[in-house]
Amino acid sequence: MCGRPGEKGKIERAVGYLRQNFWPLRTFADLTDVNSQVRRWLEQIANQRHHRETGETPAARFQPETLRALPVITPDYRDCTEALVHKDLRLWFDGKRYCVPPRYVGRRLTIKADASSVTVYDQYQEIVSYARCWQRGETLGAQRFQKELLAQLTAAQHSAEQQRLFSWLGPASEAYLRRLADTDRSLTRQVRELLLLVREYRPDAVAAAVGQAHAAGAFGADYIANLLRQQRMRRDVQPPLRFQNPQLNELATDPLSLADYDSFILRSKKDSDDLTATETESTESGDDEPPSGSDAD
Repeated sequence: MCGRPGEKGKIERAVGYLRQNFWPLRTFADLTDVNSQVRRWLEQIANQRHHRETGETPAARFQPETLRALPVITPDYRDCTEALVHKDLRLWFDGKRYCVPPRYVGRRLTIKADASSVTVYDQYQEIVSYARCWQRGETLGAQRFQKELLAQLTAAQHSAEQQRLFSWLGPASEAYLRRLADTDRSLTRQVRELLLLVREYRPDAVAAAVGQAHAAGAFGADYIANLLRQQRMRRDVQPPLRFQNPQLNELATDPLSLADYDSFILRSKKDSDDLTATETESTESGDDEPPSGSDAD
């Protein structure tokens, strides 16, 4: 039995009281019967007697509202300290650098370490855990979290470019870019090309061309550029053609929109350019012959 010697007698006296006052002259059918009888004995006899040391009955002495629940987790005996996260995503601990996600830059985080692991916490929430390294000067987790930082910076840059385009062209451009993102084209490249068109043709002209291309189902910066070039080109108005038969001159026809034909021609031209570029790359990659002597000279 563990504990201080002065407390041992108190425990043994309580056990002796139970043996001398409950067990003698009793019979039991099973364990359930034992538990039922001991509960009645506690309520009616043991907890109603006046204790010699306290002068109170155990029932009056016992107050459930003063009890505290046991901790859910076992005590944490790991080494604990705090460290500042620098701009390079690193914090120092035990002569080594440990990396954390970019969102924690400039904050102080809690580090807990034992013989097998080093774990970084934001208050009580675990962020990342590393196997304990005993070599000084090592950097752990750099490749993982620097890639995350680069991805966030690229996404932020793309988002800023799109917001700039929306502010210049209006809400209609957002719907156009949404449809453009569903195609096989690079949205980042298309946004940059549209920004170049805005600088060359003015935002109002590009916005009008975007509306026309959206209505025609032509999604791409090259379609917008073609519409803008057509609008900039000066066209002389030609007089209507007159026939010798007066009745033919009186015929009226429905106006015909050539936007669908323009879209088809542009799309065919793009596919042809892509095919030519692919054949050129294949030819260049297969040309491994060394230069002739005259060329080298």
